[in-house]
Amino acid sequence: MRNRRRLLTVLVLAAAPLAAQEPGKPDSMPHPMMGAGPMSGMMMQGPMMEHMGPAMMQMMLYAPQHLLARKDALGLSADQVARLTMLRDGTKTAHDAAMSEAKPHMDAIEQAASAAKPDTATLKTHFQAAHAAMGKAHWATLASAAQARAVLTDAQRAKMQVWADSMQAWTRQHRRMMNPNRPH
Repeated sequence: MRNRRRLLTVLVLAAAPLAAQEPGKPDSMPHPMMGAGPMSGMMMQGPMMEHMGPAMMQMMLYAPQHLLARKDALGLSADQVARLTMLRDGTKTAHDAAMSEAKPHMDAIEQAASAAKPDTATLKTHFQAAHAAMGKAHWATLASAAQARAVLTDAQRAKMQVWADSMQAWTRQHRRMMNPNRPH
């Protein structure tokens, strides 16, 4: 249970990746809420996604791994693929380093919180350090997405905008279906 909670915390704070190509349909755009990479199949959801804001969520669609997953549908050139691959790999290195920096603090939080009388000063110190490290990981992802967006042509960005708009519409519809009594 602790590991599941820790994983959920890390996933939410690190902004899990999106989108993979549908098998057998290389030129189609994938389902807008599905993930690619090590967390494939996960949906972006939860309180952080609701408060992230549409502009930031839309920017995350441009993460290099998401664009590379759509290289055929976007018609990426060999040069674009090479640039996005280099950007993806550099981002992964920075992200992994920041998450490694956060891990001992997450462990310390877990240990301090499980004490009969948790020391709030210790909790605060490790929380702030973990939060700062995870902020570095998130920033690496966001900065990478902004740089990756600049690699695309105007036509490719327009394709991504259509996809983002359909994702937002799908999200609104999904929320209405899952919680019909809540105002949207």
